[in-house]
Amino acid sequence: MNYYIIIPSHNEEKYISLTLQSIVDQTVLPKKVVVVNDNSTDKTADIVLAFAEKNPWISLINKTSEAIHLPGSKVIQAFQKGLEAVDENYDFIVKADADLIFPNNYFETIISHFKSDDRIGMAGGFAYIEKNNNWILENLTDKDHIRGAFKAYRKECFKEIGGLKSAMGWDTVDELLCKFYNWKVVTDETLKVKHLKPTGANYNKTARYKQGEAFYSLGYGFFITAIASLKLAMRKGKPFLFIDYLNGFWKASAAKKPLLVTNEQAKFIRNYRWKKMKEKLI
Repeated sequence: MNYYIIIPSHNEEKYISLTLQSIVDQTVLPKKVVVVNDNSTDKTADIVLAFAEKNPWISLINKTSEAIHLPGSKVIQAFQKGLEAVDENYDFIVKADADLIFPNNYFETIISHFKSDDRIGMAGGFAYIEKNNNWILENLTDKDHIRGAFKAYRKECFKEIGGLKSAMGWDTVDELLCKFYNWKVVTDETLKVKHLKPTGANYNKTARYKQGEAFYSLGYGFFITAIASLKLAMRKGKPFLFIDYLNGFWKASAAKKPLLVTNEQAKFIRNYRWKKMKEKLI
């Protein structure tokens, strides 16, 4: 299977060589890797060009955007820029962060999953962070969810869900839309990806409000949002984030912001979330 990787990057000189080297070391190489250099002021571009010189399937695209780092919109706009630069001769496409170290069999294993069932629409491993000289699971999500840092999409699924939404919540709505269109999402616990920079390290308070707005935009409604907000705040070890998330939800609701999904999809999503919660309680 052919696969392409698109890597949005902003001031990643500290990590991107490790990410690219881990891709170069894969047992099955990608056909194309596009790094989108989004307004970097460091040596990110130079590092990527050095890799591209030795590996012609790696390329660099420069993009200029606002300097503010808000989750969702900035990274996906950069991803879209990379997507515009590739053809469609791929079987699956990967959105990857620039601060990862993939195990060298990562994409060979992803390929085996896609080959095993043509209804698998998305596949991925798990993120691990370094703590006290040990690599531990970055336990921010359920184990049936693929982290936004490394998402692999079968082309047909990617097309049917309409690609990636340029807003916070994109890496949840994509999976929910997969399920809406009867695609399967597969996670593999044997694939341990080292995540070198903690999630949300550069986010400010405005970004924290964005999480509540994201729950609103997914059509969750207040009660599911409250449960999801409390769960996420506790997982992050910051209980007061719960208030920020709810404030973000209410602000989006008061402004009547548009949803990322249709009314039919929102209804499916609410029913799916309630079903999953009931299963856990039982």
